[in-house]
Amino acid sequence: MAPPRTPKLLLAACSLILAAACGVSAPEEGAAVLGADAPAQGLTATHAEGDLAFGAPHRFATGVTISVSAPKSFRPSASAYPQSPRAVAFGIDVTNAGDSTYRLSGLSVSAEVDGETASVKQVVDAVQGYNGIADAGKDVAPGRAVRLNLAFAVPDQQVKLRLQVRPSPSEPVAAKYCGKV
Repeated sequence: MAPPRTPKLLLAACSLILAAACGVSAPEEGAAVLGADAPAQGLTATHAEGDLAFGAPHRFATGVTISVSAPKSFRPSASAYPQSPRAVAFGIDVTNAGDSTYRLSGLSVSAEVDGETASVKQVVDAVQGYNGIADAGKDVAPGRAVRLNLAFAVPDQQVKLRLQVRPSPSEPVAAKYCGKV
């Protein structure tokens, strides 16, 4: 006998009602708005159509689920590359709920600041624990998860940042997270 689905249906209904009440558009199919981490250090989240709240998971057709934490602003150390007056860090959780092993080297993460992608560079700052995708050769077995910490250079003034995450560069759908940082 299968367990009752009432809690899942109730959670889905509450999520939709909450999204409608907050003025957030419904997520694209396969995405969930289950709640987000509170904005960190005075950072606020603003959502465009199709954007997810920071902390909300997005499940891809392959079974890989990705969630991006709320942004955390910091000043990169003197040994960081590239040098930047400010950077924003994210924790990215990757869970493999699919049937086959997921190769982390396929993960594609890109950022844009105020609609521009050319000037946004990933910051590697080993002193503060931002090493990029250090385990790129790592396999994520079905039922397992990993957490990555990535950072991107941003200007000193507050800007709108959009992060796009795909389990592979060829994936047509991106999980998009957006907020003012």
